[in-house]
Amino acid sequence: MVSYISASRIYPVSTAPIKNGVVAIHPDGTIADVLPAEEAAAKNIQNIKYYEGILVPGLVNTHCHLELSHLEGKIAMHTGLPGFVQQVIQQRQAAAAEMDAAMEKADAAMFDNGIVAVGDISNQIASREVKLQSKLYYQTFVEAMGFSPGRAAEIITQAKATRAAFHPLKATIVPHAPYSVSAALFAEINAVSGIEGESVSIHNQETADENAFFESKTGHFLKLYEFLGLDISFFETHGKSSLQTYLPLLSAAPRTLLVHNTFTSREDLEFAAGAHDLLFWCLCPNANLYIENRLPDIGLLRAAGVTLTLGTDSLASNQQLSILAEMLTLQEKAGVPFEELLRWATLNGAAFLGIDNLYGSFEKGKKPGVNLITQAEGGRLTAQTTIQRLA
Repeated sequence: MVSYISASRIYPVSTAPIKNGVVAIHPDGTIADVLPAEEAAAKNIQNIKYYEGILVPGLVNTHCHLELSHLEGKIAMHTGLPGFVQQVIQQRQAAAAEMDAAMEKADAAMFDNGIVAVGDISNQIASREVKLQSKLYYQTFVEAMGFSPGRAAEIITQAKATRAAFHPLKATIVPHAPYSVSAALFAEINAVSGIEGESVSIHNQETADENAFFESKTGHFLKLYEFLGLDISFFETHGKSSLQTYLPLLSAAPRTLLVHNTFTSREDLEFAAGAHDLLFWCLCPNANLYIENRLPDIGLLRAAGVTLTLGTDSLASNQQLSILAEMLTLQEKAGVPFEELLRWATLNGAAFLGIDNLYGSFEKGKKPGVNLITQAEGGRLTAQTTIQRLA
């Protein structure tokens, strides 16, 4: 039996907002119809449940590290990325029971925060059982990393084994970051994941030191390689930014998510536009503030017309896994209006993951989830704004 819910305003995302509209929902959560108030009245629809607030589709978190959930509150803030990475390496090992409990708690929190789908980074198989039991859709990005060219074949073999171990869950092998993937490893990753219809991600320009390393082989990454005991004498620079150095090494066939983009320049955006037609740009503002105490140039990205998505990063670098909290930060610090943020948080994220046939908007036949947002005054989020799952 179809049920009907209404609110002060409905945001289908794929179409304009509807004042006092009605969403018709099948028992399994599939959208049966989205109706203006006048049409619902003309059809004499009865038993409409009305809510004060805004109805929006389920939110999509395109960048998370579920397996780092046990590091909540353990990593110092504002260390810069090289210092953050070193702390994670030093503290990431934990008992399986501790990791499992932390991941289960984080997964439940994302569900409660209105998230329906997650692009999740994994370096090991630890998160598989939590994901199998979860009410959320997960695509796991199995990170391959190794800056020494001679280890590329060994690393891709390990990544393939991890990917296979996630079955029957969707899992894809992806590069970790430009500073941790050799040209040889990029080629190996392209061979297994660089295909049309696939989704891949890479951490991009999260710190100024990343660009400094690729432009002039300077900066704090040299200390990180020393800490890791890596000999990088083979590496030669060509005076180009990180993005302009590695993007030609990535296959242009799959949908590709560039994550963070904190130090991406206008020149980088122009270069990227000519190099790759299927780029998505993920913002994780609260993690950027946690690690670097800096945000990307949001105005520059918006003016360039790139396709933006939202992520939370991990509890090692964030105080909560809430896309709504990321939206509030971008509204308050970058002046992005709610309707634009909502598209980043729903349909754009679903499109990147290749699941926009089911998620991301209120349309007939989709099963996107339904959230009620309350205490959003005049279309603006506030510290008192809440989100509640209705379907």
